[in-house]
This record gives sequence, C-alpha cells and structure tokens, in this order.
Amino acid sequence: MEPNVGGLDRTARLVGGLLVALVGIVSLAGLLPLGSTVGAGLALVGAIVFGTGLTQQCLAYRLFGVDTCKRT
Repeated sequence: MEPNVGGLDRTARLVGGLLVALVGIVSLAGLLPLGSTVGAGLALVGAIVFGTGLTQQCLAYRLFGVDTCKRT
C-alpha cells in the first residue's frame, strides 16, 4: 500500500498521538483523575494515531480518498 500521510500531517500525528497516549497511560497509573476507562481509551487512540504517523498510512484517509503525502 502506498503512503497517504505525509509532511505536517505526519508530524502532527506523531507528536499528538504520543501526547494523547501518554496522558492515557498517566491516567491509567492513577496520576490523573480521569478514570481507567478514559485512560485506556486515550492510550488506545493515541497509539493508533501515532501508528498512522509511523506507517504513513491512514485507513480513514484511504476510504475518503484523502492523500497528504507529496510525490515527486
């Protein structure tokens, strides 16, 4: 499969996904009063967003025909 996530979009996914996952993990550790369900959800969503940045592939983008990856 060809990459469909690139440039600023990829950077935002890597940074944002990591931050959201960390907030979820901190919440699961009991250091934030968000609860374990919210913490698990944030950790999962953050990991998925971070993963799409790493692989440069987003299923939702593919379904809707979006491509932010520049090709030369």
